[in-house]
Amino acid sequence: MANVLRNAFETYSGHLELIAFSAISLVLAFLIPAISPFPTFLDLGSEFVRTASVFSNLTAVDLVIIIVSTMFSILFLSFAIVMVNITIKYRKTRVKIGSEVIRALEKYTGNVFIILFLFTFILMAVDIVSYSFVGSTAGLITAIAGLLLTPFFFYAPSSIVIDEKKVRHALGASFSFISKRFGYLLLWLIVAIAFLTASDLLFMPLGPQLSGYVLLFVDSILILPFLLILQGEMYINRYDMLRG
Repeated sequence: MANVLRNAFETYSGHLELIAFSAISLVLAFLIPAISPFPTFLDLGSEFVRTASVFSNLTAVDLVIIIVSTMFSILFLSFAIVMVNITIKYRKTRVKIGSEVIRALEKYTGNVFIILFLFTFILMAVDIVSYSFVGSTAGLITAIAGLLLTPFFFYAPSSIVIDEKKVRHALGASFSFISKRFGYLLLWLIVAIAFLTASDLLFMPLGPQLSGYVLLFVDSILILPFLLILQGEMYINRYDMLRG
């Protein structure tokens, strides 16, 4: 596993231009919901939904804006994920990013968009249905649903770009990868928690209002691109000839 971390740092440091370009999409992806009527709050540079507000404080216009902004947010996030995984793929295979890759960018982004949309839609549907029946414990049910879905969705974007799999096959590939290499997921979680917690502790003195937005920018520009790189490096490490 140590080589995966080393490769992630090498990819991160060696392709700062592409990483910075991807980071712009990440900033937009997380900033759009924060400034829309979506009832969110910021913590550790991430956005969380105030579940009860979804059902009581939103107008029809708010809902339309939320739907549109969510679609754009997922689109920007999809583009960033695709760019990171393309960088990893062509760094490992030593092939230059040519016109055929640029043409495939739309296909990759569209398929990753479907993956992220499905994950978001399923969780929101579970949240709405569970809130209707059990009220305040809906958040717990949604969290459990998220844990159950994660093995199918976590590495699916990497599978789409690196293996060029279709959406349904990418879901199965993600589940298969995690079931065989669960330690990679644990390593990713440890690194993510460590980096995001350190960032949170560093900027908390700025106050709850300002620190949330500062963390969103810092995490989107510096930390989240590395975590996406680490995720992709873990997936491509399944090929013996591309290790090292």
